[in-house]
Amino acid sequence: MHVRELIEKYYPEYYGWFDYPAAETVAFNKIDEEWGILGNFAATPLVVDGVPFDCAEKLFQVMKFTDPAARKAVYTRKGMPIKWAAKGLERNGFCRPDWGEHLIDVLKFCLVTKYAQCEAFRSELARTGGHYIVEKAHKRADTYSARLSDDGTTWSGGNLMGRLLMELRDQGTLTYHLPEEILHFSDLLGDS
Repeated sequence: MHVRELIEKYYPEYYGWFDYPAAETVAFNKIDEEWGILGNFAATPLVVDGVPFDCAEKLFQVMKFTDPAARKAVYTRKGMPIKWAAKGLERNGFCRPDWGEHLIDVLKFCLVTKYAQCEAFRSELARTGGHYIVEKAHKRADTYSARLSDDGTTWSGGNLMGRLLMELRDQGTLTYHLPEEILHFSDLLGDS
């Protein structure tokens, strides 16, 4: 199933397409641009279960898998190859069978962990106060992102990341429910 279908099925409250006035919006995409720290690829070191992660994206992608070799294959990558490795493993059937049921809760866990462990992220998120937050689409808007209209007045898209960031900023936390085993990462350490 496509991510959009998983969200519609398991998290209907997060399913939808939204518009945001550009003049009232903070948009992020590349980590080396303003607001880049809001993205999951930003260098915001995290430690979970005693295991270091160099960015929230790596944590998110590792949590898609139960197979130790698949998890390690994602964990050892840096930058975009993290996502590419995960996508390849997904196509080959390695994704956890219950992934759709945990997708947004995993994303919330990653954001809450980043919020708790990274002062720079908390500070930048607070600085967005009073604005909408959108993740810029690369080409076309999708479940996670939004695209600026041709006339430059409106961002439109699913904007899941932006909506979760606004929720985190406004509430100071996100509620999630995950199975205990999904939060164990010690298999990633060593040569196993």
